[in-house]
Amino acid sequence: MLFNSLHFLVFFTFVTSLYFFISHKYRWILLLGFSCYFYMAFVPIYILILGLTIVIDYFAGIIIENTLGKKRQFFLLASLIANVGVLAVFKYYNFFNSNFSFLMHGFGLENPIPYLSILLPIGLSFHTFQAMSYTIEVFRGHQKAERHFGIYALYVMFYPQLVAGPIERPQNLLHQFREKHEFDYDRVTSGLKLMAWGLFKKVVIADRLAIVVDAVYGDMHTHNGLSFLIATVFFAFQIFCDFSGYSDMAIGAARIMGFKLMTNFNKPYNSRSVAEFWKRWHISLSSWFRDYLYISLGGNRVTIPRWYLNLFIVFLVSGLWHGANWTFVAWGALHGFYLVFSLITKDIREKVSGALGLNRFPVLQTFTVFILVGFAWVFFRASNIHDAFYIIKHMIVDWPMLIQRALSHQSLQLNLSVPSKEILLCFLLILFLEAVHFIQGKLDIAQYIKTRPAVLRWSVYYGVLTVIILMGVFENRQFIYFQF
Repeated sequence: MLFNSLHFLVFFTFVTSLYFFISHKYRWILLLGFSCYFYMAFVPIYILILGLTIVIDYFAGIIIENTLGKKRQFFLLASLIANVGVLAVFKYYNFFNSNFSFLMHGFGLENPIPYLSILLPIGLSFHTFQAMSYTIEVFRGHQKAERHFGIYALYVMFYPQLVAGPIERPQNLLHQFREKHEFDYDRVTSGLKLMAWGLFKKVVIADRLAIVVDAVYGDMHTHNGLSFLIATVFFAFQIFCDFSGYSDMAIGAARIMGFKLMTNFNKPYNSRSVAEFWKRWHISLSSWFRDYLYISLGGNRVTIPRWYLNLFIVFLVSGLWHGANWTFVAWGALHGFYLVFSLITKDIREKVSGALGLNRFPVLQTFTVFILVGFAWVFFRASNIHDAFYIIKHMIVDWPMLIQRALSHQSLQLNLSVPSKEILLCFLLILFLEAVHFIQGKLDIAQYIKTRPAVLRWSVYYGVLTVIILMGVFENRQFIYFQF
């Protein structure tokens, strides 16, 4: 069930209304039942996979808490293997098998291992990581094992963040299912505003940018470097608005019912370093890798070469987490390289910046980070490594020809398969988004509007809804991160 569908609007209205109408002691049953329905709206049979991992981790948590010594490690390992095993079969089996076939063919041999004709369950990586965080936290003694099976199942299946996060921790979410949440007008309206803003980012900005991005990346050989550049910039904002829009709607829907989910995005393109970018982008995932992989590898409490290796490994795994394709591995490796290179060159860069006075122009740092992140997005969006290098090549080598055409007043042959006014609208929407982020950095826009006269407030609300209805792209486009 997509957040940007009429189906969800009816579902959300009904479930939320019923949530406040029934007694608190039955609410977990309501949410669990409708969370199952929400997930089964995609591929019903896959609810069995989710149910299997829930059962395994529920009992694993109790056993880990009641066990001492090496047995605790054994049961934790068994739980993690079960979760990663499901992920490996559905997401990575065919990927590794195809690469094994390629290797075998190099020796003139046939791969006897068959391929599996299976679909990837929606959001598998998200709820797998959320379940893994539970058993790890129980093992570390930071979380008591949950004895109520229904509450634990709801922790994994809570519908607002079931499919694409935020990836919650048990310490933050589990106890909230036992708390009684009364209807609160201010909280409900705050959640609705956040959901509206998330929907605006998805259907008005992201899905409109997607039309251009899909046209260029889906038919590369009819486009030039300028087209690729524009499409890549558009994709950078498309994926941000698509994913952060989902997160806003998830957080807003949960907030209406009284639940507090963690912030997942914080104006990432305002970052002045790649390290800062990862503190602002998909915060729930980057913090997951920090707490459970990076620190487990030793973090920065090791020799410098090993520290650099730890960082690189984390980003390689992060890339593979996003998808079973070498493009995602390359994307993760690039970000790992960015971070390691920035650490190695930190002293030199600070001296050069100080000597040239570049520190007085933070916008240059922000622009540089955007270029680096945008370059990496090419690998994320391209269908394969060959396509990614083709796009990068033409973004570089086509410029002399494009400049020559511009100087001779010839057409730049910018064929983006959409009208020019649509391209202009896309740029204006990006500028609007950045203007909102700039203002938000100075004041809380939602709080400011809340203090304005009723006529102004409702004019803004109706204006946003009107823009969503008139300018939204309602083609039931799936959220990008659903595939992960």
